[in-house]
Amino acid sequence: MSGGFRSRAAGRREPKKTAPAARRRAPKQQRQVAINDPAREAALEVLHRVATDGAYANLVLPGLLRERRITGRDAAFATELTYGALRTQGVLDAVIAANSSRELDKIDPWVLAALRLGTYQLLYTRVSPHAAVDTTVRLVEAAGQGKAKGFANGILRTIGRSTRQQWFDRLMPSDALDALAFEHAHPAWIARSFHTALGAQAGELAAALEADSARPGVHLVARPGELSAEELALAVGGEQGRYSPYAVYLEEGDPGELAPVREGLAAVQDEGSQLIARAVAEVSVDDDQGRWLDLCAGPGGKAALIGALARIDGATVDAVEPSKHRADLVRKAVKGLPVNVHTVDGRDPGLNPGYDRVLVDAPCSGLGALRRRPEARWTKQESDIDELVPLQKALLASAISLTRAGGVVIYSTCSPDVRETRGVVDDALGRGEVEELDASPYACGMTETGEARSVQMWPHRHGTDAMFFAVLRKK
Repeated sequence: MSGGFRSRAAGRREPKKTAPAARRRAPKQQRQVAINDPAREAALEVLHRVATDGAYANLVLPGLLRERRITGRDAAFATELTYGALRTQGVLDAVIAANSSRELDKIDPWVLAALRLGTYQLLYTRVSPHAAVDTTVRLVEAAGQGKAKGFANGILRTIGRSTRQQWFDRLMPSDALDALAFEHAHPAWIARSFHTALGAQAGELAAALEADSARPGVHLVARPGELSAEELALAVGGEQGRYSPYAVYLEEGDPGELAPVREGLAAVQDEGSQLIARAVAEVSVDDDQGRWLDLCAGPGGKAALIGALARIDGATVDAVEPSKHRADLVRKAVKGLPVNVHTVDGRDPGLNPGYDRVLVDAPCSGLGALRRRPEARWTKQESDIDELVPLQKALLASAISLTRAGGVVIYSTCSPDVRETRGVVDDALGRGEVEELDASPYACGMTETGEARSVQMWPHRHGTDAMFFAVLRKK
């Protein structure tokens, strides 16, 4: 493996001074840092919570904005600073480390969060260098770290003397793929995963990485039998989707405030996820007896769509979820639909075999949805995949054993990594119990979905998360 920048979250060596991206300190009592700058104050607090408590920014930030009544331009600025600094954290840490007299894991978490916030402004925004440095130093003091003011000031002033491209030129790894990963603020192992999955189209890697850092739009799903996509689009001022007959796109806004969502007639769901749930109901099955199964149902988005389609077809769905909390979310999502939720392990659920249609939306690395979790790329590790693959294979084997002869199994992941996608499917095919059908007819006109019989979606090609699904028929 070539040299260059590495994140410890990827299980690889990194420059001596770069802090571990997945570092978690013991949670401390949160303080509200006040400098009469609500946007930067909120951004700093979220960065600190993510780094010290393992919080999810997409959950913490909206609540903080509502709690502090931050709206309009301040809310937009807080969002840009927070998500931008988290997405580019590996690059920011490399630049800070190159200018710090201390290793990053020796810097106080509040100071490091402020340095990341200031460095992001200097390298990625049009904020004036003076404003970026001055507000960061004041945040450091307001966070109770007055002794570190000079330290922070010196680092940021040095960083501000060079442009982002100049810093890239100094810190860029020598390997071409590693350099592309660094330029687009991804750990090298994730870029290599995407490169392998793209196959013959590996020249698209830059576009794939760029799309992975773009802010995703909101996708809504209209519940079949209740509301059409056309009606939903008119009701919310959105645009009908390109592929799913139930999809509606929104450019912005809080979907939870929309009447159709509040009334249970629509929900938030990526269009790719909709296509997978729809495929469960659409694949031809002779003499369908109406016994359908969602073997990995939490938190319930696909189960709800499958349940709505089952109601139209007069079928019933068993939904399996081992976590009690997530099983409760499934029950909430499928309320009023012909779905029975079982809080059991999908590898041995104790259900009677003979299902006509089974979905295995397997637990996965989530590499296909990184754009929705800005901090996730720096907290995931490649070793996670090695731990997940045996579970994915076991769940697919369980699904096949629960399916009747002639029935179908849809295997899906929200990851493009071939170890979690084709690797698992090919392993099942090698056992001889199932045959693979062409999945492309169930992608509703989507093209460029890969060379295999399965479907691999990509944000840069299709506007969806990088989701995968394969269609298997039991012999």
